[in-house]
Amino acid sequence: MTHLPRLHWSTLGDDTGGLEHRWAALWEVSVDRGAAPALAPRDVDLWVISAKGAWPPPELNRMMAEVAALPILLGMKPDAAPMDTKALAEWGSLGSVRWGMLGPEPPMPGLRPRSGTTTQLSASQALAFGLVGTSAAMQDVLARARAAAATRATVLLLGESGTGKEVIARAIHRMSADNAEPFVAVHCGAIPENLLESELFGYNKGAFTDARKDTPGKFREAHGGTIFLDEVGTMPLSAQVRLLRVLQEREVQPLGGGAPVKVDVRVVTASNVDLWKKMQDGTFREDLFYRLEVVPITMPPLRARREEVPFLAQHFLNRKAREHGLYPKALHPSVDPLLMSLPWPGNVRQLENAIERAIVLSGTRPVLTREDFAFLAERMGEMPASNHTPEATTAGFVPIAVDAFAPLPAVAFGMDLPPQGLDLNQVVSDMEKTLMLQSLAITRGNKKRAADLLGLKRTTFLEKMKRLDLEDAEATEAAE
Repeated sequence: MTHLPRLHWSTLGDDTGGLEHRWAALWEVSVDRGAAPALAPRDVDLWVISAKGAWPPPELNRMMAEVAALPILLGMKPDAAPMDTKALAEWGSLGSVRWGMLGPEPPMPGLRPRSGTTTQLSASQALAFGLVGTSAAMQDVLARARAAAATRATVLLLGESGTGKEVIARAIHRMSADNAEPFVAVHCGAIPENLLESELFGYNKGAFTDARKDTPGKFREAHGGTIFLDEVGTMPLSAQVRLLRVLQEREVQPLGGGAPVKVDVRVVTASNVDLWKKMQDGTFREDLFYRLEVVPITMPPLRARREEVPFLAQHFLNRKAREHGLYPKALHPSVDPLLMSLPWPGNVRQLENAIERAIVLSGTRPVLTREDFAFLAERMGEMPASNHTPEATTAGFVPIAVDAFAPLPAVAFGMDLPPQGLDLNQVVSDMEKTLMLQSLAITRGNKKRAADLLGLKRTTFLEKMKRLDLEDAEATEAAE
């Protein structure tokens, strides 16, 4: 049986006119009829988005970093009013997208993103690894990672602890032609020096006390795939000599003698210390350094790519909720600027742990607010301004002050009655509409959770949406 490619259509509340049935000959079609777009499924081949209005919904901008290079077709109805240049630019700024007309003729399979600055990663890879490439620094990282994945060249990952070096190492393996082969991670700093060589290169029975059987070692375990050596700078000089031989001859010599064993393996190493400085002081071999630095990739610290913090936070929010079996939560809009203003000395790992802590301690509340991240003030909120990096200043971010963690002021609806009077019903209606739109924004368009935030039943919420012209009745019923 032939499997059709998958097409996901976000109509943004528009009527489909039955086009999804006409397209069924070429596509397996799923339709998202909500006014607020939902993220396309991971295994989709083409995402069609109904383009209308001068501004794309804000939710789409947040999603673009997660879908990476998923082909996107922005569709317009044949009878739609022409968009002006500014509107076209706003929609086109979503990323690597194409334009097309929504009509009886289905989109053609095989559409690929146009060349541009978008990293060539699939949606499933981006979501699985939490990779975000909106900043120029990460664009360079991802471009180098993809280039390295197409070869067997040795890769050296540099950067501070917690910047995601192992994440990139796994991405290189996943993007390679050998992704079905083993990926073996070795944390050199966690293995005692006297055991590191036997762990990496294996040993024969009787090579040393307690060597009761032949053991292949990590390099032979990774044969055909990738071995990742983290904290390679902690290796003793004796192990460095053996590693150099593996890189030169592509063979390992087990401890205890015996014939060398050929290995076909991609070597990816990582270090959070300056290997050049260690080379200068004689604790790291110069010839090994140059062997490792075939494809160097420097991971930027999180403070140098603050614009990616909201995307990473949302990714970890979804993933940690699933891991702990908790009801999905949302971030209040005020949390994004707070998280972006922090220096994050622990980088992405620290952000992930902060999100997990906030989720676990927030109980049953569906929305995380700034108060849920007040614990960060103990370590980062009281840092003097001199500790903030030049990147923060040049990027236009203001160093955080302690009062950034102060509770948000309560929403005030008080107003003076104008001399000419006012239409109370209209004021109340406007207030309702404002709060309902805010609840939908916080919950990313989930009407059930938006109703919970306002203390309303779902049916009552939907009735108010229809009464306030927030969504037409047919689209509301179909979306639910």
